Amino acid sequence: MSATSVLLSDKRTEALRIKFSAIDVSDDMKVFQYARQGLKPGLFYDFAEAINISNKSLADLINISSRTISNYKEQKKLLEPVYGEHLLKLIGLYKKGVELFGTVDEFSYWLNKPFWNSKERPMDWLTTPGGVDLVTDELIKMAYGDAV
Repeated sequence: MSATSVLLSDKRTEALRIKFSAIDVSDDMKVFQYARQGLKPGLFYDFAEAINISNKSLADLINISSRTISNYKEQKKLLEPVYGEHLLKLIGLYKKGVELFGTVDEFSYWLNKPFWNSKERPMDWLTTPGGVDLVTDELIKMAYGDAV
């Protein structure tokens, strides 16, 4: 990895830690409450930038079109709770992943590697909030030394 890409990776990791430290997604009730209140679309764009994913790819993960997100932003509307919840769960997953792997890039690399003895990747599971929960469970197992 070049010095430039290491620096960018470190900046993204630090941005994730700083920008999203105030968002407590430690339990489902807090996620539910934040989502129900509505989230500003800017959070979506900040998160996409922090994890180095295109807006379209992140929108696809939470099952909304990137144009719809753009419309929310232009019209200053809050995200619907279903999209907000999914986004918050992804933020929580990445926070935990960075805690475990050290950087956004290392965690993203793990997300895109197939599971042991499978063609599926953890990233493939992130299209539903339940899938995000399952990947989070796998990270928790890894943190405690369980076989994954």
